[in-house]
Amino acid sequence: MRRLTSGLVFILLLSVGALSAQAQHTKDSLETIKKRIKEKKAVLIDVREQSEWDAGHLKAAQLVPLTKLRAGVKEKTLPKDKIIYCHCRSGGRVLIATSILKPLGYDIRPLKHGYQQLLKAGFEKAADPPKPK
Repeated sequence: MRRLTSGLVFILLLSVGALSAQAQHTKDSLETIKKRIKEKKAVLIDVREQSEWDAGHLKAAQLVPLTKLRAGVKEKTLPKDKIIYCHCRSGGRVLIATSILKPLGYDIRPLKHGYQQLLKAGFEKAADPPKPK
C-alpha cells in the first residue's frame, strides 16, 4: 500500500511539473506590448488562418498561420533578435505556436487576448482592401 501511495504521489508531481512547463500566456501589459512593437523591439504575428486574416487583421501584425508553423519555420520568416508576440482568435492556438517556436530559440510571448479584444484595446485594424469594381 505504501509503495502504491508513493507511486501515485510521484506521478502527481510529474504531472504538475509537465503542466507548468507548458506554454503560458504572457503577463506583459497591452501598453507594454504596443510600446515594444512601436519601438521595433518586438513584432506581432497572427497565427490564424488566411481566411480569418482576410476577414480582418491588425495593422501591426504579420500573418504566420499555425498550419505553416506546424509544417516548419523558414529561417528568415521570424526574427530571433526581437520579442515575438503572437495572437489568434481567442488565445488557444498561440499556445501551440509557442510550443513550436520556443524550442527553436525564439522569444515568443503568446497573448491571451484574441483579435476582437485587441481591437477593443486600441490595436489598429488594417485597412480593408479595395473592393473589385
